[in-house]
Amino acid sequence: MTAPTVVTTGTDLFADAVADQAVTVNRVDWQPPMPGTIDDLATVIADPLRAEANAKAVDAYLGVTAQLVDVLPASEALGLGTGDFLHAGPPISWERASGPMRGALMGAAAFEGLVDDPEDAAALFASGSGYTLDPCHHHHAVGPMAGVVSPSMWVFVLEDASTGARTYCSLNEGLGKVLRYGAYSPEVLERLRWMSGVLGPVLQRAVRAAGPIDVTALLAQMLQMGDEAHNRNRAGTLMLLRDLVPAMIRSESRAGDVADAVAFVGGNDHFFLNLAMPACKLALDAARDIEGSTMVVAMARNGTDFGIQVSGTGDQWFTGPAQVADGLYLGSYGPDDANPDIGDSAITETAGIGGFAMATAPAIVRLVGGTVPDALATTRRMGEITLAQNPRWTIPVMEFAGTPTGIDVTRVCRTGILPQINTGMAGRVAGTGQVGAGLVTPPANIFPAALAALAQRTRAREPA
Repeated sequence: MTAPTVVTTGTDLFADAVADQAVTVNRVDWQPPMPGTIDDLATVIADPLRAEANAKAVDAYLGVTAQLVDVLPASEALGLGTGDFLHAGPPISWERASGPMRGALMGAAAFEGLVDDPEDAAALFASGSGYTLDPCHHHHAVGPMAGVVSPSMWVFVLEDASTGARTYCSLNEGLGKVLRYGAYSPEVLERLRWMSGVLGPVLQRAVRAAGPIDVTALLAQMLQMGDEAHNRNRAGTLMLLRDLVPAMIRSESRAGDVADAVAFVGGNDHFFLNLAMPACKLALDAARDIEGSTMVVAMARNGTDFGIQVSGTGDQWFTGPAQVADGLYLGSYGPDDANPDIGDSAITETAGIGGFAMATAPAIVRLVGGTVPDALATTRRMGEITLAQNPRWTIPVMEFAGTPTGIDVTRVCRTGILPQINTGMAGRVAGTGQVGAGLVTPPANIFPAALAALAQRTRAREPA
């Protein structure tokens, strides 16, 4: 006679009672769908377009190879003119902007020469005229933290060779007191001037001489080397230097400028983040605008709102209040000093790396808090809300399983599991800079909102 096995869900009361009678119990971790989503889930899951649309979205995403093809001023690459500023996250006005977003805009205004003192820029933005604000995402661009891009800043240009599609991202300034964390002190502005006057042109000459650099392949290698490509980019940064330094030396750049550029990039372990981000966006943009697809194609925060976009709902943003990350703080900073989550860098998690690939980067837990088992469990948990595994980006410690890829709105709403984001923390007061790093999740309400929009479109397609 075969010994009985009992499967249980929910609380452990019944399971414990059965186990006490020497019966084998399989406990299933289950919880009901998010509140208010049952009808919309039934509609969207039954959508005859959904399975094929999601397969098409995943294939389009996996079909992209992101190559670094140029480095250009934002005025040339993005067509920005005097007074034009891009920012991270969904659309926001100056009145609703957080401290670090305001600080970055004030610093950028001084960098562009619109004001002599960054403090004077507050009046310019409060006036509501003489400038434009628009999300980076609306221009095929992404920006870390505040993500502010102004005409004189230089940007990386990434291209998918098969389609010619392009994405853009600013050059990484390093950590601590930097513009993207809302700092605008004189040394911050002086660094930006050096980056535009020296670093950008040196990189441009090197990239044009070295030829296209396969960023997608570099991401595959760095994941094997202990980077998760959001908060840890050490291997990626060094591999980029490996590819560019010979061309830098052979270029017409001054030897002293080359030495300064190599020292700056080599001393900044986060430099490659600004290539990982546009590579992820390039792949995810290919999965946009597929009717019936429930795949998330962007997650972004502006320090006030957290927003997502979904393939099957076009450019519509679904937003909720950004959360404060839970993690470790620099120096004497504490939770009261931290601003709510900010930045386009969650595009890495949207693409299945960053927090989704925590298992491949156990060293990162010392920066963002948590343990190595937490990192492994996080990657496994993200597999419950995604559509596929990425065969190009694999994790050795998990038997070379592909990274969890393609966040599915229906799976998030069915399981209640929220995407895990591995992020830096900006000070809430303009001008502070970075105060720490940690882990954060999106506000839960944005996924039922996206599901409701998908359900509305599904019902509209049904015959009367």
